[in-house]
Amino acid sequence: MAVLRKKSIGLLLLAVLIAAIGIGYFVFQSNTDSNKTAVKQETSQKQPKEKPDTKTEVVATRTVITTGDSEFGPMLFDSKGQAIYIWELEDSATAECYGDCADAWPPVLTDGEPIASGSANKELLGTTKRNDGTTQVTYNGHPLYYYAHEKPGEVKCHNIRTHGGLWWVIQPSGIRAN
Repeated sequence: MAVLRKKSIGLLLLAVLIAAIGIGYFVFQSNTDSNKTAVKQETSQKQPKEKPDTKTEVVATRTVITTGDSEFGPMLFDSKGQAIYIWELEDSATAECYGDCADAWPPVLTDGEPIASGSANKELLGTTKRNDGTTQVTYNGHPLYYYAHEKPGEVKCHNIRTHGGLWWVIQPSGIRAN
């Protein structure tokens, strides 16, 4: 009888755990869907010192590059409103940001040809192969990156020096913002 009771309690606990996971997933998805808002303007010149709890989504099929307004004028964003940057140390389409640099500045990756939206110029979009075999999106011959410590709509790191060089937002014309 005691063995049967232990098995019943164990099954009950397993059912509660599965239900809790399901509810947590539903709440996460609901919050994620409700956070899809227009790009807003927030800036700061200070970089957070703590590591982010989550990393930016790394790969998406046929990544969409679009545009939005910022205090630096029109600039590139991804379809989720994540700001996109270029690095002054890369003067060609060859990516140079790896290791710690790529942890702080994740590359904008794609599994297909990137798509231009808004005022983004499809003629300036391209791709380059990274050392790990992934495909990184380029714009006007520059590899594109996110800043890992930003949320969609935030633009914190224009003209900020890290990893040996300045990081800039890029305008639809393909030129960095001033």
